[in-house]
Amino acid sequence: MKKLACVSILAFSFLTLASAAKSYHIVLAGPAKVGNLELKAGNYAVKVDGANAVFTRENTDKSFSAPVKVENAGRKFAETTVESTTASGENVVQDIQLGGTGTQLDFSY
Repeated sequence: MKKLACVSILAFSFLTLASAAKSYHIVLAGPAKVGNLELKAGNYAVKVDGANAVFTRENTDKSFSAPVKVENAGRKFAETTVESTTASGENVVQDIQLGGTGTQLDFSY
């Protein structure tokens, strides 16, 4: 009985750790459009929550969500990078590559 209880506790602990979403730090040098969002320049923590990317502004702790297509690039990225273009005079984030993973967040779909 003790063994079953220990296994159950370990399994629950593992599931709790596995479901904790890791966040990644990005810096937007200027205002940028991310999906349907307009984000101000500043430091943000980004994490994936299902089919959404959640951006939390570090100096205010305000959170913003945008739909995202999560892709596996097939290789690990050395660092977290933001790729953007300029359209109609505004910065538009195309994707974010998450450092230490093979995950790419695509906002251009």
